[in-house]
Amino acid sequence: MSGIQQLSPFLMFENGRAEEALNFYVDLFGGEVVLIDRYGPENPAMDGRVRLATFAIAGTQVNIIDSPVPHGFGFTPALSLFYRATSQAELDRLWTGLLGGGGHALMPLGDYGFGPFGWLNDRYGVSWQLNLAAADAGVGDGADGGAAGGGMAGNGMAERTA
Repeated sequence: MSGIQQLSPFLMFENGRAEEALNFYVDLFGGEVVLIDRYGPENPAMDGRVRLATFAIAGTQVNIIDSPVPHGFGFTPALSLFYRATSQAELDRLWTGLLGGGGHALMPLGDYGFGPFGWLNDRYGVSWQLNLAAADAGVGDGADGGAAGGGMAGNGMAERTA
């Protein structure tokens, strides 16, 4: 396998909020900005806004743009970013940070039988599932394909196929 990440999330914003969101995520998760390409004067309505940016959180690169075209859709909880915190303190900090400024809980942070977990939409409408890594949560090692992974896929709520 090459060093290039072949699959990555791509977040599209309207109303010039991409850079605000990028900075929020990088600051909250301790990530890094990999690149920012901006619209120039050739598009006066978008001048200075993010044409394409990439940031990295926990080794995963995420692409983000300000859309130059209005669209009738936004983010949906049907697709979420799943993050495994390495400590209860990190989980609590991320939960509080992502909820701040207008986020709302879809599943409040709590123990759902597979360890601490919470699901929310942040202030930008992006859906996040936060879970405490299995070793810290005191759950099994996941060898049975069960709860150690946490989240909706690891709590027995997801249908399994062979």
